[in-house]
Amino acid sequence: VQLQASGGGLVQTGGSRRLSCAASRFTLDYYAIGWFRQAPGKEREGVACMSGSGHLTTTYYAEFVKGRFSISRDNAKNTVSLQMNSLKPEDTAVYYCGARAGCDSLWYQRDFDYWGQGTQVTVSS
Repeated sequence: VQLQASGGGLVQTGGSRRLSCAASRFTLDYYAIGWFRQAPGKEREGVACMSGSGHLTTTYYAEFVKGRFSISRDNAKNTVSLQMNSLKPEDTAVYYCGARAGCDSLWYQRDFDYWGQGTQVTVSS
């Protein structure tokens, strides 16, 4: 069971980037997928979470990305994406995706069962 985050890169302030979380050997649709990020010298923080199938579809966003980031699924491709718009230098971090049974209002504090390796997003000022 492995997740792989991709799509990172260098982007200018105000630009957009789309990250993708893909899975091998299991179906992402069964899991809630969370996106986290960690900047140098800072603790990991939750960015967004989307529940899996079989649950009332719910999404959660950290306050600092509301209105700018959007999480979505493509079940045909077995991927979960994080669309990031209006990027700011403070969004610079390594972004990770994780999978667990479900999302709730405290999803960012929950233990996730599976993790991807992370993808670097750098926003230049």
